[in-house]
Amino acid sequence: MNDKLYTFGIDVGGSYIKAVLMEYGDNPVVVSKRTEKIRKRNPSTVADELINFILDKNNLKHENIAYLASTGEGEMVQHKTGHFYSMTTHARGGIFLKPEARTVVDMGALFVRAIKINERGKVLDYKMTGQCASGSGQFIENISRYLGLAIEEVGDISLKAEEPETPSGICAVLAETDVINMVSRGISTPDIIKGIHLSIGGRVVRLLSSLKAESPVVLTGGMAMNKGMVQAIEELSKESKYDYEFLTHPDAIYAGALGAALWGGFRYLKLKEKKVAIVK
Repeated sequence: MNDKLYTFGIDVGGSYIKAVLMEYGDNPVVVSKRTEKIRKRNPSTVADELINFILDKNNLKHENIAYLASTGEGEMVQHKTGHFYSMTTHARGGIFLKPEARTVVDMGALFVRAIKINERGKVLDYKMTGQCASGSGQFIENISRYLGLAIEEVGDISLKAEEPETPSGICAVLAETDVINMVSRGISTPDIIKGIHLSIGGRVVRLLSSLKAESPVVLTGGMAMNKGMVQAIEELSKESKYDYEFLTHPDAIYAGALGAALWGGFRYLKLKEKKVAIVK
């Protein structure tokens, strides 16, 4: 088993750490994957435990990994071989999940980023939201907690909305105040959640428009797992003059980690080629 070429990608995000063990080659295969919520723990410790868990599960040790690549908040990963910028890893991970995609939208806990790519996953251009939390996955988590919902419930609840009301606040503090007022006025939970999805979805469609994005568009990151969010983006896109085709994948949350593992394998082989050339 250990004669195979294994690479490891670990993506340290704002709320979750995602890890992927891959058998690298002409047709890379995901061997194992896992996410872990950081909560109030030290991300470096969580990352280390996550790496060791996956290695133990697959009867591997650190020395069996050709390249351990980090992305996101990579300084939190102690035993990495190298680090890759998250835009390049989401681009590469997005094209791995959906080879036909020509734009990737990374929907993370802290911001949303639209990335135009070519058929090999190379970044051609990008646009991103500011650091305001009201347009992020973290904002949805905060509001869900206030409404007494588990984050896993939010997507299905949003689909039950009848008359969604969007928060008017642009920043997180004002938007949260809007939500509190909606609750006091008796606005239903589905309508509140759908309104938030529409608010964030509007930012996504505007980003794509500004980027002059090309279809298909693959959604990656934690918010891409939220079907209510996906529905809101699709509705708003259809109402615009662009009407993009959106793609989703069950492993969307792993896109960054997948891209890191893939780029790690690519870099490993390139470095190996250089060593052989020097010896010759």
